[in-house]
Amino acid sequence: MIPQIETLNEKKLIGKRLLMSLADNKTAQLWQSFMPQRHLITHRLNSHVISMQVYNPDYFAHFSPHNKFEKWACVEVSDFTEVPPDMETFVLPAGMYAVFHYQGLSSDNSIFQYIFATWLPASAHTYALDHRPHFEVLGEKYKNNDPTSEEDIWIPIKPLLPRSQA
Repeated sequence: MIPQIETLNEKKLIGKRLLMSLADNKTAQLWQSFMPQRHLITHRLNSHVISMQVYNPDYFAHFSPHNKFEKWACVEVSDFTEVPPDMETFVLPAGMYAVFHYQGLSSDNSIFQYIFATWLPASAHTYALDHRPHFEVLGEKYKNNDPTSEEDIWIPIKPLLPRSQA
């Protein structure tokens, strides 16, 4: 699977977040809290929802399923003039991303194993993982727990300069 390389402009997001780890996964709890209230968010730019992970800088260098990270359930908005109660804002910084179009069950982690164990190491002379949020865009073709579900997985990367330019 070859990703599209995209440069993302800054995005304004509104949603909810929870601190969790892979060993103590609270994703279902987060989405059960967010989805019934998403209609309260005004100034939405589209109908997509975004699942976003914010990792500490050393999360991947010292990986453990017990490492904590923030998980967000959110939507993109044009401005922050109206933020519903119990929700927060987040500015997703601009930058380069490898975008993987994925079809399958959201519970199947093999796509992430491919990205981090195969694609990223094979791209090590061209790209490195960047310290910005990771996220998935769950659009019209997303169907929770359905093998025909589709989503786009955005992995932050940065280009590596050739040795002669470093």
